[in-house]
Amino acid sequence: MMLDPGPGSLCPRHLAVATVLGSLCFAAVECEAVQVQEIVRIKGEERNKLVGMGLVVGLSGTGDGSKYTPTIRTLAALTGRFLDEGVHPEDVKNSKNVAVVAIEATLPGVGVDEGDHVDVYVSALGSASSLKGGRLFLTPMTGPLPNSDVYAFASGPLTVEDEETPTVAVVKQGGQLAQTISSRFMDEMGRITLVLKNSAASWTVASNLEALINGIMVPDGPDIAEAVDPKNVVINVPLEQRRRPAAFISQIMQSYIDQSQINTGARVLVNEKTGQIIVGAEVEISPVIISTRGLTIRTVTPEPEPTFNNPNITDRHFLAIDPANRGGARLGALMKAFEQLRVPIEDRVAIVKDLDKIGALHGKLIIE
Repeated sequence: MMLDPGPGSLCPRHLAVATVLGSLCFAAVECEAVQVQEIVRIKGEERNKLVGMGLVVGLSGTGDGSKYTPTIRTLAALTGRFLDEGVHPEDVKNSKNVAVVAIEATLPGVGVDEGDHVDVYVSALGSASSLKGGRLFLTPMTGPLPNSDVYAFASGPLTVEDEETPTVAVVKQGGQLAQTISSRFMDEMGRITLVLKNSAASWTVASNLEALINGIMVPDGPDIAEAVDPKNVVINVPLEQRRRPAAFISQIMQSYIDQSQINTGARVLVNEKTGQIIVGAEVEISPVIISTRGLTIRTVTPEPEPTFNNPNITDRHFLAIDPANRGGARLGALMKAFEQLRVPIEDRVAIVKDLDKIGALHGKLIIE
């Protein structure tokens, strides 16, 4: 399937690209395709970390001030700065409502501006038994390297998300950026690099992506994209686009490529955080019976012929999958069965992982 550009015929360059890729699609066209941005990231848009160490105050006797020397010294220093210059660590050694903590924040890969807020994760370092009910005292945050600048300040009430681990908490939107941090997506030579995700990285996919970009962006001009290895495609941004490259990059990232050209093969990618499952077309599963939350799914080989004594009965709690009648089934068919039976996302992820554990999943499982 090729995109119809409108009146007239495709030029030879377009025909060559269509031959290589098999199918090029854009947002207005319905086809079995994925956007380029789903299989790549732009180098330079990596997430960054900010770190720091500070004090949590306001605890109800669950702190470590009476047992942990760094907490006592830090509390004495802060008290001396803001209240009484003559305070000594011995004067605050019995404080049980404070705890020294490590703090960390993850910045988005697209960059942040001065004044933006981010979540801050807080972990007790000493013998504090719980951070519940505490508040992070204003703390500067720097980059992870020595002598890094201060990029943000963090403070605010703590929320313990896991009651079984009360010494770890989060301050929602508790970090405020003190300066702008921009992503460096284009180098000094005006090039950007598309980095293929591990689940798609191969010479074949990199080559197909190179042809796609050259065919779309410069159909009648010199190539601007080059696959330098199985994971990276370097693009020379045209001079006229370098000052304001947003539209140029957006057109590439929103372009569609036929899923068969991604060549993920027999692979299954599971993102446990989002619950997303991406299944390669060639992934199969052995004959199995899956039962979860009162639902049953069974691969049948072949599906039984109905008889008077053994009729086929449709039951919304049961679904057999083996469309080719060859024993076993494609994992993709199982995913469709999950949707029909409305199996929760977390159960789908757990089932795929368990299939891999028992050797019934015939493909490489990649967990992100």
